[in-house]
Amino acid sequence: MLAKFGAYFLTGSNAILTDAAESIVNVIASSFAFYSIYLATIPKDENHPYGHGKVEFFSAFVEGVLIGLAGLIILVKSGYDLAFPREIKQLLDGAVIIGATGLINLLVGYYLINTGKKHSSLTLEADGKHLLTDAVTSGGLVAGIILIQLTQIFWLDSAISIVLGLYILYNGYKLTRRSIGGLMDESNIDLVNSIVVLLQQNRQDAWIDVHNLRAQQYGADLHIDCHVTLPYYYDLNQVHQEISAIDHMINGSGERETELFIHADPCLPECCNYCKMKNCPVRQEPFRAEIPWNSDNVTKNKKHFSQ
Repeated sequence: MLAKFGAYFLTGSNAILTDAAESIVNVIASSFAFYSIYLATIPKDENHPYGHGKVEFFSAFVEGVLIGLAGLIILVKSGYDLAFPREIKQLLDGAVIIGATGLINLLVGYYLINTGKKHSSLTLEADGKHLLTDAVTSGGLVAGIILIQLTQIFWLDSAISIVLGLYILYNGYKLTRRSIGGLMDESNIDLVNSIVVLLQQNRQDAWIDVHNLRAQQYGADLHIDCHVTLPYYYDLNQVHQEISAIDHMINGSGERETELFIHADPCLPECCNYCKMKNCPVRQEPFRAEIPWNSDNVTKNKKHFSQ
């Protein structure tokens, strides 16, 4: 941030001021992200039975709003300077400084995104994508500065700043939209699909069907609840063994810590035609075909019945 403001005072370029202003957002947002990650690591307690991971969505929301505000301020300032241009100088020196800061942000941004994906941290991913956005704007800015130096068309300075401001505003919107979805427990289709595929690949005969499956991710912790249909003649110990097998199978995948809430349903005569239980003592009709599990039928709140 200091380097970019130094480049602005050196050149007087409105486009460089645009990049410097976004760096203020970087510092504020990263400070909030740091505190959010600290909160997310605190174990669940009586007041927060699902843990503190949801603060990451709030952190990403704040970062998205700050990015959006920076974009709006940049657009207003650039529009004014487009109508009332100002002198700019030493553009190549400014380009060198901006290029160096852009390269640093690029490297740090990729590192944060990879670390965020590894630990399922939305905050780290959001901060990394913010820095990548900054690196892209810096790259575009360097290209624009070189163009201005070659053509001596100085109103391009404000025009480039407006384009970069729109790009920053769009990225702020995307980040805010994703965080609001998380705060409102919006369904994560990719996450649900991965769980359904895991269940289908490890399907057991006693797991007659799975329905009303829901998944929520708070920080690095994943919470899954669903209904599993089991043979109605199973005693409590057998039911517990099957549910524990599902728990161990999902947590054994090693991707993330998962807390499961599984409700056991008894089978009905209508289930017999797709139930694969061998030597079933209460079967009322023969097995015809398995109903494959997918994100459409597993998320519905009803047992699967063939047509």
